[in-house]
Amino acid sequence: MSNASLVTAFILMGLPHAPVLDAPIFGILLVVYVLTVLGNLLILLVIRVDSHLHTPMYYFLTNLSFIDMWFSTVTVPKMLMTLVSQSGRAISFHSCMAQLYFFQFLGSTECFLYTVMSYDRYLAISYPLRYTSMMSGSTCALLATGTWLSGSLDSAVQTTLTFHLPYCGPSQIQHYFCDAPPILKLVCADTSAIEIVIFVTVGIVGLGCFLLIVLSYVSIVGSILRIRTSEGRHRAFQTCASHCIVVLCFFGPGLFIYLRPGSRKAVDEFVSIFYTVLTPLLNPVVYTLRNKEVKKALLKLKDKVAYSQRE
Repeated sequence: MSNASLVTAFILMGLPHAPVLDAPIFGILLVVYVLTVLGNLLILLVIRVDSHLHTPMYYFLTNLSFIDMWFSTVTVPKMLMTLVSQSGRAISFHSCMAQLYFFQFLGSTECFLYTVMSYDRYLAISYPLRYTSMMSGSTCALLATGTWLSGSLDSAVQTTLTFHLPYCGPSQIQHYFCDAPPILKLVCADTSAIEIVIFVTVGIVGLGCFLLIVLSYVSIVGSILRIRTSEGRHRAFQTCASHCIVVLCFFGPGLFIYLRPGSRKAVDEFVSIFYTVLTPLLNPVVYTLRNKEVKKALLKLKDKVAYSQRE
């Protein structure tokens, strides 16, 4: 960190809105956050207790649910604090750095994880007879570990570049959490080189993963169309539909925010709400409402709980 950094704390200005809306926004965000945490915890519990879900697909889904739970936790509680009081808007320099690191870390890890999940679906549909041996337990663990390590490295690079600069004031961040683009606007030095590096880094990771996912699904569609029975094709398409939905919800807003040229406007902040607040909630909703195996496991868990209460 540069010795020229004079700012010891930042002020999160949040989104532009009338003060009278603080209470309704607080209530909505609180409900969404609680549902996000409970929904992802429920998926973790169901997959843990149901042996039928101990497969590579659900192994990666547990990683996704764990990430989503913390991805929301990194930003939403602080946003709720900013709505409660003016003092809640303050965040120390090091806390801001930590928030940016974990936000980028979890976001990048999720990006890599979606790519691995699409590769898993490609192997399951294109090589059904060899799938079990190709996607063994050790392979799954290695792929999952790789996503976490890659996300950590990517975040470390962006966080170091962002905070290894002099911050002399002002200290008002025009956002509701510490993110690189609004923070760089407060640097009292030339940031063009850093912005290009971050832009290229996000582009390589985000677009690279997205293109790999698209390539996987092009191959998957080709394999599905070669399935002779309509029932088999329908089952294969249904298996991949949930993943496609959450991938579009994750990559769409993220690429719009970070790779769109021009200055950040109010629309970026509203898109980022969807990206950081609603997307983590969509995953448990999509995977429970569209997945028959998860719904069966939920019913089994409900019956077990009801039986234990009667005992």
